[in-house]
Amino acid sequence: MRGPSRRTKEVREFILAHVSEHPKEISAFAAHQFGVTRQAISRHLHALIEQGRLSASGTTRNRSFALCNFVEEIFHYDVHEDLAEDVLWRESALPLLSNLKENVLDICQYGFTEMVNNVITHSGSPGMVVRVWRNALRTRIDVYDEGIGVFQKIQNDFQLRDPRHALLELSKGKLTSDEARHSGEGLFFTSRMFDTFRILSGTLFFEKQAHGEHWLIDTDENMPTTRGTNISMEIPEDSPRILQDVFDAHAGEKPGQGFARTHVVLGLLRHGSEKLFSRSQAKRLLSRIDEFEEVVLDFNDIPVIGQAFADEIFRVFRAEHPQVQIHCVNTTDAVEKMIARTQA
Repeated sequence: MRGPSRRTKEVREFILAHVSEHPKEISAFAAHQFGVTRQAISRHLHALIEQGRLSASGTTRNRSFALCNFVEEIFHYDVHEDLAEDVLWRESALPLLSNLKENVLDICQYGFTEMVNNVITHSGSPGMVVRVWRNALRTRIDVYDEGIGVFQKIQNDFQLRDPRHALLELSKGKLTSDEARHSGEGLFFTSRMFDTFRILSGTLFFEKQAHGEHWLIDTDENMPTTRGTNISMEIPEDSPRILQDVFDAHAGEKPGQGFARTHVVLGLLRHGSEKLFSRSQAKRLLSRIDEFEEVVLDFNDIPVIGQAFADEIFRVFRAEHPQVQIHCVNTTDAVEKMIARTQA
């Protein structure tokens, strides 16, 4: 029996890729893209509905289409010290994901086991909920707990004044309050393996997209506090990303050298529209940076910096830690001039 033609496959993949953005106009949108009639596209839509990949709602005139989740399972666990994340992966998530490409499955296993282990080890939560979703395009894994909250725990363990400072430290990597049992690398690498990685905890939300080092941060002290930590990880089922490539991108130059490179987004230092002018802000940025061999400072959305801020990083710190290579990206002319002035 012959499978769908290349043209049919192309049209249906286009529909699936764009239906979320054009739920009511997808028929006209696809017809225009491929130069065919809306009736021709309608046949593809009906086929995708019969396959369980699309759903439709509304009358003919107001017809709306959406991707179907053909996997949506929720697992509840009591948390105790004998709970093993690899067993939970093998018994719960793997049967739902086993037909994924090997590289995507490896990433899902890594993220699942790292985030579940964090709940078991650090959260103090009595229970945990894991949700696994799949549709025709993406796989998503959510992990929820009712513990202290990831930002609050880091704030407490490291005596930080603000939960945003906890996010800054978390983004650098190598952050752990239990060095004997943990390297502090799990969350850092997980956030860079998935295309979308989100954390909601307390009054702080952040999202990281894999196509760049830009982090979406939102905080509202007036909104209800989210109890515990909610983590969401998404990856396309056709992702080409390789687990080892993510590790290698942050490894040192010497053979066998592990996590030695980090990327720090300076926007995590800011509160609202405040500018980066002070030495205290620079010292907060530089905390634990001497643990790395190479550091990329990302000045995206930072139009200017102050003389004291720049001097602390590019003269004082560099003189005290010449072994640390500092590279700057996304700098404006004003930022570059201030850096050059402090180095002169």
